[in-house]
Amino acid sequence: MIWHVQNENFILDSTRIFMKAFHLLLFHGSFIFPECILFFGLIVLLMIDSTSDHKDRPWFYSISTTSLVISITALLFRWREEPRISFSGNFQTNNFNEIFQFLILLCSTLCIPLSVEYIECTEMAITEFLLFVLTATLGGMFLCGANDLITIFVAPECFSLCSYLLSGYTKRDVRSNEATMKYLLMGGASSSILVHGFSWLYGSSGGEIELQEIVNGLINTQMYNSPGISIALIFITVGIGFKLSSAPFHQWTPDVYEGSPTPVVAFLSVTSKVAASASATRIFDIPFSFLSNEWHLLLEILAILSMILGNLIAITQTSMKRMLAYSSIGQIGYVIIGIIAGDSNDGYASMITYMLFYIAMNLGTFACIVLFGLRTGTDNIRDYAGLYTKDPFLALSSALCLLSLGGLPPLAGFFGKLYLFWCGWQAGLYLLVSIGLLTSLVSIYYYLKIIKLLMTGRNQEITPYVRNYRRSPFRSNNSIELSMTVCVIASTISGIAMNPILGIAQDTLF
Repeated sequence: MIWHVQNENFILDSTRIFMKAFHLLLFHGSFIFPECILFFGLIVLLMIDSTSDHKDRPWFYSISTTSLVISITALLFRWREEPRISFSGNFQTNNFNEIFQFLILLCSTLCIPLSVEYIECTEMAITEFLLFVLTATLGGMFLCGANDLITIFVAPECFSLCSYLLSGYTKRDVRSNEATMKYLLMGGASSSILVHGFSWLYGSSGGEIELQEIVNGLINTQMYNSPGISIALIFITVGIGFKLSSAPFHQWTPDVYEGSPTPVVAFLSVTSKVAASASATRIFDIPFSFLSNEWHLLLEILAILSMILGNLIAITQTSMKRMLAYSSIGQIGYVIIGIIAGDSNDGYASMITYMLFYIAMNLGTFACIVLFGLRTGTDNIRDYAGLYTKDPFLALSSALCLLSLGGLPPLAGFFGKLYLFWCGWQAGLYLLVSIGLLTSLVSIYYYLKIIKLLMTGRNQEITPYVRNYRRSPFRSNNSIELSMTVCVIASTISGIAMNPILGIAQDTLF
């Protein structure tokens, strides 16, 4: 009898939970329609994988890419709609959040073609790889729209867990295992620091978790200038610094870049920065609006250290992936300038514009590294000597992307940095802009050093890797070269057509 009653109660409770979830999805599903499309793509992949005996079918990639493209289309149709808050205040949709979601979806769409040939050569499991990429994309999209502390913590953890699994995907590689362990330990530590800062913010605001309600709570409790809110600011800044891989919290970045599979590094190098930048902008701009001078100072320190250390250490690197790791640390220093400048000086617009260009420049460079690595088995910078004599298209593509990363005119990187530095100068960030200009010159030096090696390698400098260089026979070669071509074109000419891009970016301001 007791078991029968307990069973009935369990059924009733389960029914209530299901009905509540169905009610939320029915009335709030339109707010997360792009995310629902990705989730549906995940379900389709799982169903096909469990019922099919052939794990290497090319339409696995087609399903993933199609779900990403449809999700992008859904975002574009929702553009310029009124800002709305859904799921009891947990999620917010507005133009600012949606453009970061668009950037994340764009990264994932370009990264999947980069992975096709790599997966075929290394015989990695296709379905699991695509599932982790789509799930990480989903976590990044939820982070961009997160409106409360719980979602801001859970969404990046979803992204991070998939990142750990992806970085250790080649489990027989010792370097990959080492990178995964370091990434996991440092990521766990940063998450602990971040949630500790959230706890101080939660307590100081009187138990509020929504961002705007935290502001109201701090006013009501008169805690907006208390030591507790300052402690929260420090811990949250440290946690976000880890997520952004900014100096001095960058120790994990070079090892993860070097040890992880190259397509995974390409994916993580852009999506993690886009999602973390979107979250940082909202956290600093809303709950810590009372401490704007303080968080400006903290971010200025991070930006200066990132630009100087990242670009100086990059000069000494012998691995292309480690060089790009330190280069990315310097690049995030430039992005932080836009965050500090804020929306009153078009800082956010300049940050978004530069992020868009950075996606093209960085993914284009990684596409070249993937192709060269698959055909030679090395990523040592010295082994690129004389590549132009064997593969002019790959050498020229690498050169254009590297020059754009350095910010040489008339490439997209130049216009992106020009607008970013101009907005920083207008905001009075003279020291940051000056350091940014100097470190950009440093970055041009080590990029040009690589380009010189690519184009003019002497016979005695050419290694056996380039002498025996052969094009890959895989049919998927076209997909990675197509993705690389798109990135190279975007890195080259998109800066010339900046006015429409700037107009869209300026529409995303609060």
